Amino acid sequence: MTDPQIIWFRQDLRLADQAAVAAAARAGPVIAVYVLDDETPGNWRIGGAQRWWLHHSLAALAASLEAQGVPLVLRRGRAGTVIPELVRTSGAGAVHALWHYEPWARVQQAEVAAECELQLHDGNYLLPPGTVRTGSGGPFRIFTPFWRALQQHMPPPPPTPVPALTAAPVPDSDTLADWQLLPTRPDWSKGFNVWTPGEAGAHAALDAFAGKAAAYDRARNFPAEAGSSRLSPHLHFGEVSPGQVWHAVPDSDSYRREIAWRDFAAGLIDTFPDSHETPGRAQFVDFAHRDAPDELRAWQQGRTGYPIVDAGMRELWATGWMHNRVRMIAASFLVKHLLIDWRAGSRWFWDTLVDADLGNNSLGWQWIMGSGVDSSPFNRIFAPVTQSAKFDASAYIRKWVPELARVPEAAIHAPWEAGGARGYPPPLVDHAVARARALAAYAATRA
Repeated sequence: MTDPQIIWFRQDLRLADQAAVAAAARAGPVIAVYVLDDETPGNWRIGGAQRWWLHHSLAALAASLEAQGVPLVLRRGRAGTVIPELVRTSGAGAVHALWHYEPWARVQQAEVAAECELQLHDGNYLLPPGTVRTGSGGPFRIFTPFWRALQQHMPPPPPTPVPALTAAPVPDSDTLADWQLLPTRPDWSKGFNVWTPGEAGAHAALDAFAGKAAAYDRARNFPAEAGSSRLSPHLHFGEVSPGQVWHAVPDSDSYRREIAWRDFAAGLIDTFPDSHETPGRAQFVDFAHRDAPDELRAWQQGRTGYPIVDAGMRELWATGWMHNRVRMIAASFLVKHLLIDWRAGSRWFWDTLVDADLGNNSLGWQWIMGSGVDSSPFNRIFAPVTQSAKFDASAYIRKWVPELARVPEAAIHAPWEAGGARGYPPPLVDHAVARARALAAYAATRA
């Protein structure tokens, strides 16, 4: 009799083009397992918005597995303890999983491998981190040369279909309801109904985007237009593979570049595993951040007085997502206009974004701050009013900041210049004053 094979799912919640699923299916009957491990990541366990997504994604995965007669086993605890114990009680011959590169994922993998046969497979990125190297053999620290080098290895292999699965005897399992992943008191997720988590939802979103991907390079910058792919949470949870996305958008090198950026971010996390907490440039270690909790709260709540910033922060709270152009504007406002530590912003995004990927989130914040190994210069300070007008954010602002719904078009980007709007706050800080203050703080780090 063939030993059972465990499929250990993490943020790779799909059956198609999933190398661990395929390998386990070839080797014997399978036990499909997801472990909710809040212990190993410590303070970086998944946030509230991700928990909402995880609940629905696991429900979708369970239904897909059940269609082949394979239950999804749910366990909670430290993965390095839970998985080996499951191997012992089930008599499994091996555990199959995809490689993950977050610091805590490395710990999970090492602990499991120390106790049982763990077979790790590639599949969460176009290429495994470290595959693409510089001419001297080191890891890339700058994206543009990384992108040029990566393209020499493309295209990725054609995506593989869902394999036939045979179920092994099923161990005991928690229920999704046991985990209480969904918010209740209060239920802040009512606006999340714009999403359909799961593999089928991911492919529906990919199909919808593929037809307009050729226009992505321009359309992605306009928050009032539906130019974004909205695939980021599906990619984050592994409901669709980057290879599947690559092959689906042959007319958009611009979007393929974004998929490569995700690979680049994973490589930086692999090379610099503390980059979610430590500046990549030494001069920013002692940067003079301001301790301004009231201003941080105003930013979080979308009450800064800058309409484009507030629209983005309210979209984030309502839907678990924010338009990428607006993410940059809002992040720049926090770290440069308010001089608040980028890590406070990163933490807020970690809790409120459904696509809060450690690599992308950390790289994005350090890029804006100017502190990352690959980053925008600190003295590039986004002017919110200029950005709002340039990218025609009027309709976006009116949607998310209803206090400004009746403000004349000429004043929508800077309503204080026309006397303000009832119920809407004045700016926390004048742009010119904030810019001068930020540049002075930066100059002090170079003295």
